[in-house]
Amino acid sequence: MSQELDINKIAALLPHRYPFLLVDRVTAYEPNQTISAYKNVTFNEHFFQGHFPGQPVMPGVLIIEAMAQAGGILGVLSVGEDKAGKILYFMAMDKVKFRRPVVPGDRLDLKVDVIQLRSKYWKLKGEAFVGDKKVAEAELMAGLGRE
Repeated sequence: MSQELDINKIAALLPHRYPFLLVDRVTAYEPNQTISAYKNVTFNEHFFQGHFPGQPVMPGVLIIEAMAQAGGILGVLSVGEDKAGKILYFMAMDKVKFRRPVVPGDRLDLKVDVIQLRSKYWKLKGEAFVGDKKVAEAELMAGLGRE
């Protein structure tokens, strides 16, 4: 496994920016195989104002997006940083399951593994955890964009 990546390196690899950059740190990765990362979930997140007042819960679609962004980082690291910001587009999701809510103060740990690589498409298995509890999982598909 390779070294950690901080938020500055992540921002250099992905086109996303606040408030939509949902990966704070990469803790380990193996090109073309797997990545582990996390998002610190704080009460200051913009989405908690309306989801839900008095009982804040991270929207499930953003948990899936965080997995997809981790997968995008893995893609850039696998194919070459010279293609950062334009390499993989999120195309599909399947077998999505939400198991527990994610709330302010949680650290959302992300693990994304490559299921299948083709010339232009990647199939990924994403899992999200808070502590040792799985909170969500999904199969994701991403495709290479035109350059």
